Amino acid sequence: MSSETEPEVVKSEDEWREELSPEQYHVLRQAGTERAFTGKYWDCHDDGIYRCAACGAELFDASSKFESGTGWPSFYEPKVADAVVQIEDRTLGMRRVEVRCRRCGSHLGHVFPDGPQPTGQRFCMNSASLELEPRA
Repeated sequence: MSSETEPEVVKSEDEWREELSPEQYHVLRQAGTERAFTGKYWDCHDDGIYRCAACGAELFDASSKFESGTGWPSFYEPKVADAVVQIEDRTLGMRRVEVRCRRCGSHLGHVFPDGPQPTGQRFCMNSASLELEPRA
């Protein structure tokens, strides 16, 4: 698990509010969670690269996406390992691992040790935190 690092992209909360939709702001900047089975990517099977909706950093390749049955888009690994930061999360009386975008520090979701091989990890992301760039 990585320690917190200073993000490369730094903006005021007012700037983030202007650039993001209310749902994106809630998820990305306030560590909110969208309801299961409601996000635009939970059942998306399109090919491409999933980028951070806040800063555009490449986060996940569609080839690592899998059906987890949870109602959120799930991936077994980031596109590049250091594209995300993993931070211990003890909110809501649980012990979980939060996943943030390394580039801007935005909340993406959580990672769990119950995913498929080859990693055994399930990066359970919020659709509101992602933008899919279709592969050409």
